Amino acid sequence: MKDTACFIYSDQYLRYHFGNGHPFNNKRLELTLDLIRSFDIGHPHFLRPPRIASDEELNRIHDLGYIETVKGADSGNIPRERLEAYGLGTGDNPLFPGIHEAASLIAGGTLEAVDGVMKRRFDHALNLAGGLHHALRGKASGFCIYNDASVAIAHLREKYDARVLYIDTDAHHGDGVQWSFYHDPDVCTLSIHETGRYLFPGTGHLYERGGQAGWGTSINIPLDAFTEDDSWLDAFRRVVPQVARSFQPDIILSQHGCDAHRWDPMTHLSTTMMIYREIPRLIHEWAHQLCDGRWVALGGGGYDIWRVVPRAWTYLWAEMAGIVLENKGIPYAWRDRWQGESPVPLPLTLDDPEDLFPPIPRRKEITRTNEATVQQILRFYNLNHC
Repeated sequence: MKDTACFIYSDQYLRYHFGNGHPFNNKRLELTLDLIRSFDIGHPHFLRPPRIASDEELNRIHDLGYIETVKGADSGNIPRERLEAYGLGTGDNPLFPGIHEAASLIAGGTLEAVDGVMKRRFDHALNLAGGLHHALRGKASGFCIYNDASVAIAHLREKYDARVLYIDTDAHHGDGVQWSFYHDPDVCTLSIHETGRYLFPGTGHLYERGGQAGWGTSINIPLDAFTEDDSWLDAFRRVVPQVARSFQPDIILSQHGCDAHRWDPMTHLSTTMMIYREIPRLIHEWAHQLCDGRWVALGGGGYDIWRVVPRAWTYLWAEMAGIVLENKGIPYAWRDRWQGESPVPLPLTLDDPEDLFPPIPRRKEITRTNEATVQQILRFYNLNHC
């Protein structure tokens, strides 16, 4: 039987907006949905609105004092020192009107996605506004106010007693989710990211393996700066399926930040659209092999909103919906609508041309470094502990 997939979306997601000039720009959601519709694969029957996450649901992960501060953050009545202690009103996380409602709606969208999948209303669900993986228990961090992924995993644990495999492919380490479940043996967090030697948040080291009963359920694959497609995919294919088979999850929750692309201005990885076509295909396959197809996917980072994010997330949705796009040309109508606003020429095809980027001079050295990292991971875990 054909998979059923759900796309969680509301135009209200666009209210999660830190202001003009901020690198986190949710116009990328509008661009992506328009590209999906331009390919005629975004029919209304796929769409489902999000809901607001309640304070009780948020409190499974976030301190009540923090939630109350976010609620009043845009009132002008909270001292600056208190806001900054919670990571609010900073350069990374500036305030905007309705900040609590906007962030709660994103978290509620991810809750709607996991409930729908667990109740078998659909096999897969996508919430591209989600994936805000840096928010901590009592602090905003890295453009993330509420950690919707952690809130959803806590919901899955409490309501369904589910074993959850969290796969994070953002170029930045999924620190907030890791720390939320560092001691929980029934949540396995796996993050493949650029090494923290050069990049925020500076975590995600090999030795972060989980604590107490959760030892071995935290897996990090820190890749060297300027890693290209082949080395990135080699690490992903060799580690993730072994972890997944060993852990035997009830559901996969994946975060699909697409800031590892060479065009992304915020990171130093050097991949192309190849990995963003392959990542969803592999996770889809593992979801059916291991957890009866139960798969929820989230967005995440992605700061080239014109050339990278819409294509990467269109590939993600197409895979979830069981639609083969391959390397199609970008519809002229989409390019015509948006080229006037874009500061760069828009791409002509879903994939990047093979000769678009010159090889990285340190390719062999980078590949050897990543190979050594993979070997260490395989030895560390023996992949029997996760």
